[in-house]
Amino acid sequence: MENILYPPEDTWSGLCKRPLLDVPNLDKPVREILTRVKVDGDKAIRDYSKQFDKVDLEDIRVSPQEIEEAAGLIPAKLKKAIETARKNIEKFHRPQVCGTDIIETMPGVRCWRKNVPVDKVGLYIPGGSAPLFSTVLMLSIPAKIAGCRRVIICTPPDQNGKINPLVLYASHITGITEIFKAGGAQAIAAMAFGTETIPRVDKIFGPGNQYVTKAKEMVQAEGVAIDMPAGPSEVLVIADDSADPSFVASDLLSQAEHGPDSQVVFLTDSSELLLKVRNEVENQLRELPRKSIAGHSLLNSLTILFRDINECIGFSNKYAPEHLIINTKDASELAAKVVNAGSVFIGRYSCESAGDYASGPNHTLPTNGFAITYSGISVDSFVKKITFQEISAEGLGKIGPAVEAMAEAEHLIGHRNAVSIRLKKIPPSRPPLSRGRLSPRGEGVY
Repeated sequence: MENILYPPEDTWSGLCKRPLLDVPNLDKPVREILTRVKVDGDKAIRDYSKQFDKVDLEDIRVSPQEIEEAAGLIPAKLKKAIETARKNIEKFHRPQVCGTDIIETMPGVRCWRKNVPVDKVGLYIPGGSAPLFSTVLMLSIPAKIAGCRRVIICTPPDQNGKINPLVLYASHITGITEIFKAGGAQAIAAMAFGTETIPRVDKIFGPGNQYVTKAKEMVQAEGVAIDMPAGPSEVLVIADDSADPSFVASDLLSQAEHGPDSQVVFLTDSSELLLKVRNEVENQLRELPRKSIAGHSLLNSLTILFRDINECIGFSNKYAPEHLIINTKDASELAAKVVNAGSVFIGRYSCESAGDYASGPNHTLPTNGFAITYSGISVDSFVKKITFQEISAEGLGKIGPAVEAMAEAEHLIGHRNAVSIRLKKIPPSRPPLSRGRLSPRGEGVY
């Protein structure tokens, strides 16, 4: 990890830039994959599976029998853990469903907004050495709560043509039955354009490698919605002299082991803690099974010593991390100053791993600085919000003159006429009949 001491504020922008990896130009090969899948459908998926996944697929669709068999391969202890996560994720996301409130902006002018689920959504779940079955939970649960009519999953098969049983089990317990053996850019193409077997969807969700990310970017340009811009995973930790260095080191390494392109950043105002954390990182790294991956990530990572904690939070807001851990004596007060972050973890026991798996909030978050403008996945990600308005004759009589004046000022006379013609045909209002008032004795009016 690069060690930086007391950087002036005018250098912060440079330090916030994510490491640039030696990435080839992917436009041409990914475009070829998209075009081939669009033209050849299932045949292209099978050909690419043979080329990239080293497997000849007989059937792209996962059978009910495969899903049923997967459940028998999961240990009871792990099933219990997954059920804990499922319940917490559902408990956190269900209150995000909004009701429909009708607002009368002025008498006779009623307006409201209605949530309508995206009809068909596709979830991409990466395979590889660490199949992200937790991402199945994080994406399928809010999709189901939102009420999406059709939810499908694409995920790459292994060399035996099988899908990781944990991915199948997580899909099963969240009610997803349409699962397809397709990975990489070709899976994104299949969900974007449809094949004989894989249905076209309206919006695509999920993380992936650089080919998947590029494919999502390209299909978005063709009118298929995606969840958010994606980049390598990252964490930023702020800690003071009250922090346990072993806690801080473990948080940094838990993120570094995601991939060699991940970045971890440690900010502190304590030079003593900084040294202890660096030593602890070295000690813990030796014990990690994925130490090679984590070690490569650490080469692109930073430890920065600031003069005070307020500078740390200032830098963090500029960096806009995907995950932000605040491990300080006044963590709650500091958290109130956060304006840019995907998800914030407050206090010494709030490790980012809990958020990755089971605490409840979604772990699909904006990376690469996009937390400045994007939110993480929620139920809102799976719905569209349609506004309605209903204007009565009385309402048009009240709002019409304002609309006429504004339309005329913009020289849009057709807009003005749509109001004026109606106003002329509204019957004149009659004053209400006087009902009088009862006499104190109830003997008629006076």
